[in-house]
Amino acid sequence: MTSHKVVASKAGGPEVLELVPMSIPAPGPGQLLVKVAATGINFIETYRRAGVYAVDYPFVPGSECAGTVEALGEGVTGFDIGDRVATMWGKQTYATHTLIESSKAVPVPAGVPLETAGAMMSQGITAHYLVNSCYEVKAGDTVLIHAGAGGVGRLLIQMSKLRGATVFATTSTPAKAGIARAAGADYVLNYEDVPTSVRELTDGRGVDVVFDGVGKDTFDGSLASLKVRGTMVLFGGSSGPVPPVQLQRLNTHGSLYVTRPKTGDYLRTDEERLWRTTEVFDLVAAGKLDIHIGSRFPLAQAAAAHAALEARATTGKTILVP
Repeated sequence: MTSHKVVASKAGGPEVLELVPMSIPAPGPGQLLVKVAATGINFIETYRRAGVYAVDYPFVPGSECAGTVEALGEGVTGFDIGDRVATMWGKQTYATHTLIESSKAVPVPAGVPLETAGAMMSQGITAHYLVNSCYEVKAGDTVLIHAGAGGVGRLLIQMSKLRGATVFATTSTPAKAGIARAAGADYVLNYEDVPTSVRELTDGRGVDVVFDGVGKDTFDGSLASLKVRGTMVLFGGSSGPVPPVQLQRLNTHGSLYVTRPKTGDYLRTDEERLWRTTEVFDLVAAGKLDIHIGSRFPLAQAAAAHAALEARATTGKTILVP
């Protein structure tokens, strides 16, 4: 019996991604063999495919997926054949079947479709640690979220509103503004002179926290939008890395706080991983958190999916389906 996977035989553009047959692997000790229902695409995979980040070729992308357990490796406990599972810590998930370490798999509740689970792990957990741990959003807070129509941005809007915050979101087009408003943003701004707009809407105070995944193009405006002793959470750099910053600027703008988190530092224990995934899944199952799958591509069209992602032609989450 054969399966299929997507392989980049060399570094290059989306066209290097090809669908090839593969034998279904047998799970080793501690592993699950999972039949993939949906694979979440993350932007970092375009960097690995292109050779920006060093990988060994031939290379099978992917770390995030959801599916059904078809076989158990020696020593696996807590899972059975037929269980629905998801992960964001997998390898080679651009495939119809993949092996997942059982310690890195989480059960998918009955109320959550597998496509949704495959789309939500990375972005959902990122949004969770941002609003719970980098800065704990509370009722009455004012929050500025850049790229509010993006996958993480849209979840940040929803999670902040669930906590009773007033949300300002930035977007680049009228269509994306509509997406941010539908997610619950109180005010949607374009990227022109954000600090002035924020000050006008907050009676000159500024916001309590900025969640900025854009980086270079928005960083200065983010600092200028904060209130005294406000917090800047720089969690990404889609426009490029932020140049070196003179720390005296934090003093000048009002004794500001700045943090640059990465996911691994907020998933350091099994207990922390379980807490975050359980809370996000519970919100989705209860209908309190909407996961927007903006684009679905067949596995054979992984190249087209990468091209759309790199062209910024997607909103929400893009997934591959076998």
